[in-house]
Amino acid sequence: MTLVEVTTPALARQFLLLPVRLYQHMPNWIRPLDTDIESVFDREKNKTFRHGQCIRWILKDTAGVTIGRVAAFINEKNVLKGNKQPTGGMGFFECTQDQAAAFRLFDACRDWLAERGMQAMDGPITFGNRARWWGLLVEGFQYEPNYQTNYNFPYYRQFFEAYGFQLYFNQFTYLRKVKDPLHPRLAEKADLLSHDPDYSFRYLKKSEFHLLAGYLRSVYNRAWANRAENPELSQAQADQIVKQMKPILDERLIYFGFYKNDPIAFFISLPELNQIFKHVNGKMNGWGKIKFAYHLFLAKTNTKAFGILFGVVP
Repeated sequence: MTLVEVTTPALARQFLLLPVRLYQHMPNWIRPLDTDIESVFDREKNKTFRHGQCIRWILKDTAGVTIGRVAAFINEKNVLKGNKQPTGGMGFFECTQDQAAAFRLFDACRDWLAERGMQAMDGPITFGNRARWWGLLVEGFQYEPNYQTNYNFPYYRQFFEAYGFQLYFNQFTYLRKVKDPLHPRLAEKADLLSHDPDYSFRYLKKSEFHLLAGYLRSVYNRAWANRAENPELSQAQADQIVKQMKPILDERLIYFGFYKNDPIAFFISLPELNQIFKHVNGKMNGWGKIKFAYHLFLAKTNTKAFGILFGVVP
């Protein structure tokens, strides 16, 4: 087996195409957008490079066929955050059902990190925001993955555990039908609040979208800031979040709670884009954008929302 560092567009292409071949018979796997994967490794697009470094490899067998891939990274902001020792990360792991190949990829990450002073390795994670490409799927293979979340073969768990990785924390995604009844206790509380004229709950209309960033920041900073190491959200950051969401915002999915007209709670969801992206085969070129628009606006392919932000002022 030969380990090859990804340093050219051709090698990056092989890095992207390996999972396409591996998962071709897995009906619930959805090909990520090529641009989403490549942006992680783009110094111009990924701000984590300002305080970190990363490397990626592909693994070839004796016939020159790509059988694995992986990336390793160091985010200087998180090296000691919540860790007893300097800790780096690895991710974007894909491999045929060959433990020797998997261990060769893990070894490459471990050795690279150790050479740079790291004493432990988290994985699979990403080089950036924890909301994306984070964790190993161990249950729920019968469901399609949400946008920018990992979907992997069940045997990956055996590889990670056999190599010595241990559970750090469980990360859950919950699913419910929109029209399913509330739990009786929640229904009772909702009924009580509905009779209090000081409280109101509604979605923001498009004509109010200019208020969204301010409302979002107000609730977030009172509900989440300075808890569990969460920093305060600046107005510029709130504006940027809304700007990124705006192209696909659905007003019916942006709910706020108010107390005497002051925003005190929010639950913001977005259309679950993977239901649409699975039709573009990883490409958001001209044809891909046409397909995306067709499925979003005409075919109404999207039937699922994904909750991304929520909070209640104590």
